[in-house]
This record gives sequence, C-alpha cells and structure tokens, in this order.
Amino acid sequence: MLSEVQTMDFGAFAAIGAGLSAIGAGIGIGLIGGKALEAMARQPEHYGMIQTNMFITAALVEGVALFGIVVALLK
Repeated sequence: MLSEVQTMDFGAFAAIGAGLSAIGAGIGIGLIGGKALEAMARQPEHYGMIQTNMFITAALVEGVALFGIVVALLK
C-alpha cells in the first residue's frame, strides 16, 4: 500500500495548479483594469497617475502568476 503512494504521478495536480494560477491572474488583471477605468472616469485629471499604477500592479500580478505556473510545472 505504501509503495503505491510513492509511485503516484502528480502531473495532473501540477497542471491543475498551473491552470488555477493563470485563471487567478486573468481575474486579477481584469479587476485591476476595470477599477482603473472606473477611477479614470471619476477623476480624469489623475489619468496618468492611475494608468501608471495600473500597469505596475498588473505587472506584479502577472509576475506572481508566472511564479505559480513555474512552481506547479516543476512538480
């Protein structure tokens, strides 16, 4: 029984982890973009600052997602 557990392949779990990481990043970047557009509509004079902060935050979210995918695929 113990030897069966040791020979189990966890590749499917790695693929699920990579997929969840990508889905989470997509949702996060979508929320960032939507809220940034909402903020720009409310405060058009702060357009440049909001846009800069949006791009920085989206890049950080994408970086975290990339780490999640790499870790999941390394098994």
